[in-house]
Amino acid sequence: MANLDLGIDLGTSNILVYMKGHGVVLNEPSVIAYDKDSDRIVEIGEEARLMLGRTPGNLIAVKPLRNGVISEYTKTEKMIKYFIRKAIGRNFFGRRPRISVCVPSNVTEVEKRAVEEATYSAGARYVNIVEEPIAAAIGAGIDITRPIGNLIVDVGGGTTDIAVISMGGAVVSSSLKIAGDEFDDAIIRYIRKRYNLLIGDRTAEEIKLNIGTAYKRPENISMDVRGRDLVTGLPKTIVMTSDDSAEALREPVGQVVEAIRSVLEKTPPELAADIADRGIILSGGGSLLHGLEQLIEEKTGITTMTAENPMEVVVIGTGRYQEYLEETENK
Repeated sequence: MANLDLGIDLGTSNILVYMKGHGVVLNEPSVIAYDKDSDRIVEIGEEARLMLGRTPGNLIAVKPLRNGVISEYTKTEKMIKYFIRKAIGRNFFGRRPRISVCVPSNVTEVEKRAVEEATYSAGARYVNIVEEPIAAAIGAGIDITRPIGNLIVDVGGGTTDIAVISMGGAVVSSSLKIAGDEFDDAIIRYIRKRYNLLIGDRTAEEIKLNIGTAYKRPENISMDVRGRDLVTGLPKTIVMTSDDSAEALREPVGQVVEAIRSVLEKTPPELAADIADRGIILSGGGSLLHGLEQLIEEKTGITTMTAENPMEVVVIGTGRYQEYLEETENK
């Protein structure tokens, strides 16, 4: 009987599951809703996400992962178990899968062990821990075994991982806790300061997706934003423009660019020459922010491109990691 191999991208915003021979079989928000009185889990995934900011006093909707690592162990374990069962389905009932799980590149050994133990507790037969930039490179179709430098920038929900990869490992890497969620927070702070309007996380994400930009758009587009007026306490609607969003996102996006420049400065010259030839590859949901490619290219002078299907690149690479290990051992 063939091995049942899964890859899990344990993201701060979303959890994706890849099954060997089937591709990406699950993509759901990493949110869990529970009753604080009984500690009973009410909903997990998309249904729980819809409850964020909209629950009565006894129900709490939370993200049990922070910056790509476990902040609430028991709830994360239950969430992983739920998603594994949902991904596998009844056809594979009773079979314990080999699971590869990706984590940010700067996590501690304790944090890695917590992820490993939670995955074993959720029903895994064997667990591999994979660093996100390595997974992203494999998922983007790069042969990481060759002695050639590739610069991967994975902009997720909780962390941005930057790594120069050569011969199967990260030569220089950096991980910062600034990514998609911080972009949302920056928009919330900007609107609060500029318009005296309080908005929620979901509204901030809608702004980011619809008019958010890291680089000035040729045309200044706008959208209506609804929230609570901090002066009157009443509902209020304002019009926000893409120029506003560029201003709101300037600081967090600037820190991401600065981290990329810092990694490039530490890169050995031969590998830096490879990167100048091959360019910078972006992955992760945060890489879809409008104008990010242009800004990085302008600030580094290196061609920058976004991987095909950037939101799934990491989980695809994680799912193929077991195959990569077996191929490496057979060489």
